[in-house]
Amino acid sequence: MITVFLVAFGAVPYGLWVTKKKPSRPARWAVLGVAAAIAAYGAGTDYGLAFTNPLDLCADKMPDGTRWQSPGHYSLTSVNVGSFPLSVECHWTSGYSTEVVWPWASPLLYAGLACSLVCCVLLLRDRYPRGGVTSGRTPPPPPPPRPPTSPR
Repeated sequence: MITVFLVAFGAVPYGLWVTKKKPSRPARWAVLGVAAAIAAYGAGTDYGLAFTNPLDLCADKMPDGTRWQSPGHYSLTSVNVGSFPLSVECHWTSGYSTEVVWPWASPLLYAGLACSLVCCVLLLRDRYPRGGVTSGRTPPPPPPPRPPTSPR
């Protein structure tokens, strides 16, 4: 539900930017790539809950303080959290391990980053044409040729 709200909230400024400024296609795709990467990272980490309290992602807390997996009724032994690539792995007393991060989160994160990187390269290529990076000024014209001098 939070992802839907964030997408709707981000679509308004993006729409205003596109209609008023008329950015190039690579600029629009770079912004969309960054937005997709941020959304994937946020959804993959359950909006930071993976870092603040990963135990809540894995199991339900029972009244006596232990954490149980509902279907198998096994006790949680440990949780491994990886920030990049996204990973929250829950380990149970049965020896079974579960991955909590959605399977589409990491591919979308990498695709968004790749899209924005390629578009930024295209933007730089269009900004600085072949011939090297210049300061944006046109060079002064060459001095006029000197008239030939007569020998004395």
